[in-house]
Amino acid sequence: MTYTHLTTDELVLIESYYHQSKKVEFVANTLKRSRQTIYTVYNALKAGVTIFDYYQRYKSNKKKCGRRPVSLPDNEIKYIRKKVIQGWTPDVIIGRAEFTISCSVRTLYRLFKRGQFDSSTLPMKGKRKPNGHKEKRGKQAFKRTIHHRNEEYDNFNNEFGHLEGDTIVGKHHKSSVITLVERLSKVIITLKPNGRQAIDIENSLNKWFKQVPNHLFKSITFDCGKEFSNWKSISNSNDIDIYFADPGTPSQRALNENSNGLLRKDGLHKRMDFNEVDATFIQSVASKRNNIPRKSLNYKTPLEVFLSYADNDILSSLI
Repeated sequence: MTYTHLTTDELVLIESYYHQSKKVEFVANTLKRSRQTIYTVYNALKAGVTIFDYYQRYKSNKKKCGRRPVSLPDNEIKYIRKKVIQGWTPDVIIGRAEFTISCSVRTLYRLFKRGQFDSSTLPMKGKRKPNGHKEKRGKQAFKRTIHHRNEEYDNFNNEFGHLEGDTIVGKHHKSSVITLVERLSKVIITLKPNGRQAIDIENSLNKWFKQVPNHLFKSITFDCGKEFSNWKSISNSNDIDIYFADPGTPSQRALNENSNGLLRKDGLHKRMDFNEVDATFIQSVASKRNNIPRKSLNYKTPLEVFLSYADNDILSSLI
């Protein structure tokens, strides 16, 4: 509840009621003010203070009310700006606690809003497709649905090694990047296929799986795009279970969808032709995101969590 300061009209009325010997309770009810507020004015009048002098003192004290501007030390500002460039958000800067910041997360967000720091680096708001939108891409006719996955992996949500997969499409829909996200560590893996056809996706995944220790990953959940129509061959060649989310339900692969948005923001833009960039650049975009601490990981980086399940030798062959 916010407090509204007394107006000059109210002060004049209180003075008038005081000289009429009206009780504090009557004045408080009439003006819809607390008794303590009326008592304060009455006591001042009893002490011989004129209502004009009281108003001048009241106005002087009123200027001291409200939130005082936050001013951070130069070394903290320098540290925050450095981390902002690296993609850290205010809650990560405070929560990671690598460097002491003399304000709360809410205050730091407020400083971003005021323009003291670059607010364009903050996470983007989600975009909904317009009402009546119809998916024009081809879809899978025969597939193993996500409901089979829930039946076969009882401890799915707490088990390491389950991937979510999709593709990011480039300029004029002529190129693509395969994105995979490990659900527990949130590590992002990016692969550059030679094209967008199902055979290109299959070849790229098979090549990558040859570098991966057997059974490190247990399953992949894709969307229903036709680029994954060779899923049976991928599954049999690499001994991994493959499932598909229900059509029109990106929430079933929410981590992958969110990661794709972050990759878009970090460098894999829609207007980019991925055929014109090398795999090293594509991997570097994912690497940047994998080294940013995340609140959902208790302010650890995805790589730190991943390494708690796999060693460095395995990591170097994956990312």
